[in-house]
Amino acid sequence: MKLGGIPEEIYEELDKSTTRIRVRTERRKFGKIVTIVEIDNPSGIEGMAKELKRKLACGGAVKDNKIELQGNHKDRIKKVLVAMGYEENQIELP
Repeated sequence: MKLGGIPEEIYEELDKSTTRIRVRTERRKFGKIVTIVEIDNPSGIEGMAKELKRKLACGGAVKDNKIELQGNHKDRIKKVLVAMGYEENQIELP
């Protein structure tokens, strides 16, 4: 489908090029670790969460425009996000 004469794929690429992603971990109840992925532009967050869960082989959910992944994935998530089309300078890891 075209929006204003421009293919939809172009809009998706524009969204990816301007999006900032912050990744952090939290310790939850019973000592469980959760990886939190915060995204400036929450459009398409459900699809992104599904893809991250599939590639990282973990469970997770979308809550308050954040992706919560079960487990500590800080060491692998940057490589997965780059493979999904995001640039390394867009991804912030503390």
